[in-house]
Amino acid sequence: MGISAFVSYVLLIFTLFHAPPVHGHAELRALMDTKASLDPANTFLTSWTVSGDPCDDSFEGVVCNEKRQVANISLQGKGLSGTLSPAIAGLKHLTGLYLHYNSLYGEIPSDISNLTELSDLYLNVNNLSGNVPPELGNMASLQVLQLCCNQFTGSIPTQLGSLKKLSVLALQSNQLSGAIPASLGDLGLLVRLDLSFNHLFGSIPTSLAGAPLLEVLDVRNNTFSGDVPPALKRLVGGFQYGNNPRLCGVGFSSLRACSALDHLNPSRPEPYGDGTAGLSTKDIPESANLKLNCGQTRCSNSSKGPQASVVVGVIVVTLALSALGILIFAQYRKQKLGSSFDISDGRLCTDQAKEVYRKKGSPLVSLEYSNGWDPLADGRNFGGCPQEDLQNFRFNLEEVESATQYFAEKNLLGKSNFSAIYRGILRDGSVVAIKSISKTSCKSEEAEFLKGLNILASLRHENLVGLRGFCCSRGRGECFLVYEFVPNGTLLHYLDVKEGDGQVLEWSPRVSIINGIARGIEYLHEGKVNKPALVHQNISAEKVLIDQQFKPLLSHSGLHKLLTNDIVFSALKASAAMGYLAPEYANTGRFTEQSDVYAFGVLVFQILSGKQKLASSIRAAAESCKFHDFIDTSLHGNFSEYEAAKLAKVALMCTHESPEQRPSMQAIILELGNCTNYL
Repeated sequence: MGISAFVSYVLLIFTLFHAPPVHGHAELRALMDTKASLDPANTFLTSWTVSGDPCDDSFEGVVCNEKRQVANISLQGKGLSGTLSPAIAGLKHLTGLYLHYNSLYGEIPSDISNLTELSDLYLNVNNLSGNVPPELGNMASLQVLQLCCNQFTGSIPTQLGSLKKLSVLALQSNQLSGAIPASLGDLGLLVRLDLSFNHLFGSIPTSLAGAPLLEVLDVRNNTFSGDVPPALKRLVGGFQYGNNPRLCGVGFSSLRACSALDHLNPSRPEPYGDGTAGLSTKDIPESANLKLNCGQTRCSNSSKGPQASVVVGVIVVTLALSALGILIFAQYRKQKLGSSFDISDGRLCTDQAKEVYRKKGSPLVSLEYSNGWDPLADGRNFGGCPQEDLQNFRFNLEEVESATQYFAEKNLLGKSNFSAIYRGILRDGSVVAIKSISKTSCKSEEAEFLKGLNILASLRHENLVGLRGFCCSRGRGECFLVYEFVPNGTLLHYLDVKEGDGQVLEWSPRVSIINGIARGIEYLHEGKVNKPALVHQNISAEKVLIDQQFKPLLSHSGLHKLLTNDIVFSALKASAAMGYLAPEYANTGRFTEQSDVYAFGVLVFQILSGKQKLASSIRAAAESCKFHDFIDTSLHGNFSEYEAAKLAKVALMCTHESPEQRPSMQAIILELGNCTNYL
């Protein structure tokens, strides 16, 4: 019987007996076998039953695509303490596997490489051991490979250099040894590579330094040696190399210059020496600068002789048989199942259609859950706010939970009656601040809520904290706003600082901060085609964040557009108590651009005086230019009297009792520009 006839016969038998699709029984069996391995005591995955349907939302952590094929398994932080079964390979359409923050042990089964559609593999923070399977290099769709914080040993497989779509490779905090494979330099989409806290040695590959999109290379706490490729200087702070005392190089602040000894034999990983320590060259993993001396007998003869011929023959025969088997299987799959499922780039998931989609803007998983609070469902278009403007900002609850380690107390940055802010780390390694707001604090009308989201998404300025995305969860009754993380805290940390107890801002940073705040407010007040004119309403030192370069970034810009009036008013009471509220608000109950200008004037006084609470004497001293009575004494007179006079004048104009007498932010920018030549 020929191959075609055999395949036709099998298909006929399947059709006559009306067998269910392969993703029915086969995937259910794979899930149950996987469960038995992950949760042998049936403690955490009790919802996975042999009589259940994985695609009806009854299997915890399992989500299917629109073809009712298992597409994602999200079981991070569930307390699992088993092993990863080879049966997982039966879930052929899996695109995301998230098993991090558990207590799994044992080795990664090589069968996992059969998951050729998998884009995200998270096995980090477990107790997994053994080697990193070289078969992972066959998973051509992988974009993120997270294996950090385990007990992996052996070397980094050179085969990982075949993962052309890989953007994040995290192998830190294991027990890996050997050199960095030069093949990793072939990863054209690699953005982040973390190899820190291992036992790796040898040189840093020159090819890796040429990876075009690489932003972060962390090799700290290893035993690397030799000359660091100069091209890595482009990464600036993204290249972290501490605690590798044998590294050397020019142009790196904490590296010594290389000596003649360092260049004596830079091409050989130092621990291997001259090969006399009992290690053969086949044990040396590929390294960027590793060039073996094939003039030696053990290398030149390594591919010759009858043993090598036999091995080559066996390999050829095996490959031929494998190719034939794959051809038969591929033909059968093609006729039985049709073409493989193609994930759409532009499709928006809703409560009704539980499907996988790949977001263009989100650096995270691309999955929405049926229990999501989804104001964008059903293709609705509220108030002229097109969906496509917000699609790229959408995250899901799993992403937020993973980034914050399930809202761990140690990641809590601040809390109020209606919100909480957590520090989080996204899958691309970037740090974010995630603001949680209860649904009851948000506007109940979806049209208004969407308008607010649209406004927040449209705000783009160097002096505003950038919004990375949002997530709304019906199950938790919360909305999460994902912002860029600003490391140096708020302006409050630099007020009322006693010498020796904190960092006193020098004069130049104070002037720059005032200028930056002004530009941020001016941007809000300016109406544009894609952004309405906006009043901040709640400017204060607490809402000004300071980054590593002491650049100010206004936070909470436009946030009132999402919140109910009660919440906005509640926040204002604290603002009024600190003196930021313009006096006319008591009569009008309205916020205007001029009320923002008043709050800015208060901030200028605070920055000049270094004090949070302003006494009436400060204003009087500013009016009479008695600098030493209103300029922060911690500066010890190290300030420009000309600039101080100009800034005091700006603060006085902005805090005028009459709103009509206050300048516009545009006029303030011009005035600030006259304060100094470098503003």
